[in-house]
Amino acid sequence: MKAKKQSSLARILRYAGRHKNLTLLGCILSALSAVLGLIPYVCVWLAARNVLEAWPVPAGASGLAHWGWTAVWTAIGSIALYFAALMSTHIAAFRTARNIRHTAMAHVLKLPLGFFVGNQSGRLRKLIDDNAGLTEDLLAHKLPDLAGTVVTPIAAIVMLFLFDWKMGLLCLFTMILALLSMCLMMGGKNAGFFHRYQQEIERMSGEAVEYVRGIPVVKMFQQTVYSFKAFYAAIKDYSNLASQYAMSCRMGQTCFLTFINGTFALLIPTALLLASGGNVRTVLVNFIFYALFAPACGQMINRIMYMSEAVMEADEAVGRLDEILDQKPMEEASVRRHPANAAVSFDHVTFTYPGADRPVLTDVSFSVRPGQVTALVGPSGGGKTTAASLIPRYFDVDSGAVSVGGVNVREMDTEDLMEQVAFVFQDTRLFKESLLENIRAARPDASREEVLSAAHAAQCDDILRKLPHGLDTVVGTKGVYLSGGEQQRIALARAILKDAPIVVLDEATAFADPENEYQIQKAFEVLTKNKTVLMIAHRLSTVQDADDIIVLSDGKIAERGSHGDLLKKNGVYAAMWADYQRSAQWKVGKEAAV
Repeated sequence: MKAKKQSSLARILRYAGRHKNLTLLGCILSALSAVLGLIPYVCVWLAARNVLEAWPVPAGASGLAHWGWTAVWTAIGSIALYFAALMSTHIAAFRTARNIRHTAMAHVLKLPLGFFVGNQSGRLRKLIDDNAGLTEDLLAHKLPDLAGTVVTPIAAIVMLFLFDWKMGLLCLFTMILALLSMCLMMGGKNAGFFHRYQQEIERMSGEAVEYVRGIPVVKMFQQTVYSFKAFYAAIKDYSNLASQYAMSCRMGQTCFLTFINGTFALLIPTALLLASGGNVRTVLVNFIFYALFAPACGQMINRIMYMSEAVMEADEAVGRLDEILDQKPMEEASVRRHPANAAVSFDHVTFTYPGADRPVLTDVSFSVRPGQVTALVGPSGGGKTTAASLIPRYFDVDSGAVSVGGVNVREMDTEDLMEQVAFVFQDTRLFKESLLENIRAARPDASREEVLSAAHAAQCDDILRKLPHGLDTVVGTKGVYLSGGEQQRIALARAILKDAPIVVLDEATAFADPENEYQIQKAFEVLTKNKTVLMIAHRLSTVQDADDIIVLSDGKIAERGSHGDLLKKNGVYAAMWADYQRSAQWKVGKEAAV
């Protein structure tokens, strides 16, 4: 709770570690640079005063070279200090952004697998990478400018009233009006703009990634315009938001620019009025100073505006990062137990997805003995995949318990639990790496011979033969060089290499053609031998030899038993089997002529 009470800047600096001192040094140097940068204006005033005092013989003016060189060297010194400040803050900013990315990624790796089900990869990349980049810009550029901006107004106000309080008051008045205009732009209904802006950017990024991934399917079915709708809608919403914000800032921005750039126009009549009733030479000298110094004040106000924008961006970036960092990792038991065997048990399990209003599973109880094949079947949305995902703790149950080898999965070490389970999904993910590394992902320490043996057992020999570099061939994202069935066989090779005692098959033959399905079934024989197997399938022919078939409907067990027993009951499974048989006999053809 303490961290949440800190400002965004304080929280960002916590990530700087030992480089925090570099950030502070950069701010100090920037402040000194800002003060030193004001001295040339004084030198110009002093030189102008000496020239006018010597008028009409300006060659007789004394100290011109001295004040000229003083202005030059102080300006060079100001630039050098600012350069050193930016060097310091940039080094600290790069390290801080790296630490933020590292912390966020380390936290993500501890999150339950279920977290990634509802979070698009494009959105996660945006949350971590882009928001870390926003904090980098704040520390590298805006924070040292902030230090200079804090110090400069104090010195500037002193200088404004140092020579002529009337002209100084005029400059200060326009500065105040410019600040009020800036508050008008950034306050009110625009205050929450950056929050909405980041939301739309994340949405657009996520939709872009999903659209690009779906391009092969889009082209196949010639649905280009339709498929673009979600991405197009995200782009339009972002465009509308940006346009609305720009239009709402018209008045404030116009006033802001008018006030910071219009000081000179007001100084001329003011100087004429003062000169008509006083010392013309003194008024002229003061006018030269304020005419030169007023733009510097405008630049200072500009810095304040950009600094305010950067702080708001940083606030939003830290808030968005909190969406990840506030996600709680799975609770680990203080005393970790090891399973006695590979038995799987569901004991009165009820589970509801986060944010859902009704449970997906309700009071589900069943067990799978070691060496037994249990199939989960039922209508779509019945809870089959959800039940399987609770075994490796994609999520934790609301009530009841899921156990492996007599040990509640909550009481097992995460790595120990993951070593017990091998998953083969219907949607296989292959990395943009060689087939060797794709298969070896299951066991990074496996030798090349062990990988080849697993590929052979998974019936991948024909895949390796046709690829240009065999096992060393690099496949594209999601296996763009392989068919769906071939991808599944590579996934099976992974599972075989892992050699886990529990195997979960989630529609593993969903995208396979008859030839690939036959080879996948042969790979199953190797993968499932002497293993605890939980199989999810819609093709009932693949589960009719299972030791136990569990029919899940609306999150509850409707029936269970062997294939023959369930047919005799003439219930849900029998109706599903009849439908499956009819669909298997269906053929494409012409209707008989009437």
